[in-house]
Amino acid sequence: MGLQNSILFMLNRRTKSPTWVFPMLPMIGFIPMVDDQGSYFPLRSLKRLEEEGMIGEVSSRFYGLPTNRSQKTTLEVDAVQLLAKCQEDQIDAAILVPNCPVCHQSVSLAARVLEDAGISTVIMGCAKDIVEHVGVPRLLFNNFPLGNAAGLPHQRSVQVEIARLAVSMLATAVRPRTTEQSPFEWHGAPDWQKDYCNASILSSEEIRLRRLEFDKSKADAREIRENNSCVS
Repeated sequence: MGLQNSILFMLNRRTKSPTWVFPMLPMIGFIPMVDDQGSYFPLRSLKRLEEEGMIGEVSSRFYGLPTNRSQKTTLEVDAVQLLAKCQEDQIDAAILVPNCPVCHQSVSLAARVLEDAGISTVIMGCAKDIVEHVGVPRLLFNNFPLGNAAGLPHQRSVQVEIARLAVSMLATAVRPRTTEQSPFEWHGAPDWQKDYCNASILSSEEIRLRRLEFDKSKADAREIRENNSCVS
């Protein structure tokens, strides 16, 4: 299973200490290296921090932020709905965990909306260039393949430490656009950065076939959308 939607953790005012909420909506077929849920869904790590007393408690609700290429839709629709949910749950702060490239744009824009409403944010992300281009108050950069923003797969202790770093930024970041990089290194293929979205390593025929597959998926989605519209 791959994830294209964004994951968020929230802090809540219902206790004296921060309380966390964790949102996620899964989609199939994009992100590699997600056989360990802890690498992209750090619920267990935050539970560990809760047990240590670093945060108050993990909330019973979590939210997902849709991946949307339209900045206007993210800012005026999705982020507004997210903010309403956060306010309903009396959220104090949020950790946002994007998976795909557009997810990084979406959560960065959502962070602006949350911050404007007084909700502090930290992004745990792997696409530093996208997040810094949008501009956010706090980014914990993990130099791992997309889909592993919460830690190295099957390394629970590393996942916990990355969550700890993210939570700590809520207290330690003293200026806007603060980026910190986790000290952990990817232990998989050393050339993983070269392979991602690198058309130069594909033949013309491979590019043609992939374009056809992509166009077909868009056509299928359009047909489903139109059929559903007719039914409604």
